Amino acid sequence: MPKPFDYAELVARVQALGRRSQAPVPPLLTRGDIVLDTPRMQAFRDGRYLALSRKEFAVLEVLMRADGAIVSAEELLERAWDEHTDPFSGVVRVTMSKLCAKLGDPPVIETVAGSGYRLP
Repeated sequence: MPKPFDYAELVARVQALGRRSQAPVPPLLTRGDIVLDTPRMQAFRDGRYLALSRKEFAVLEVLMRADGAIVSAEELLERAWDEHTDPFSGVVRVTMSKLCAKLGDPPVIETVAGSGYRLP
């Protein structure tokens, strides 16, 4: 913006930039009978509250945002854990096992052999 500039125009441009930079994030993610309330970090299946750990919630959120696409274990490590996590520790398998147990029957997370996981 060249000088001299009008203060009202500067404020309007800054506000417009602020609106453009924020991608709308739905507060509720829904897939089948699973509902994820991301601002409150709460998860529900068929209306039943699920007591998930932070990592379980993060993994479920990544799977739900993938919208049915396969998510590899490496991608889950990158998005739900920090960079200091040992990729050979089996932490993804253990967390997925606990998450599947908490989600209950019928199973909703599909394991795709050699590729990863997905919510069909």
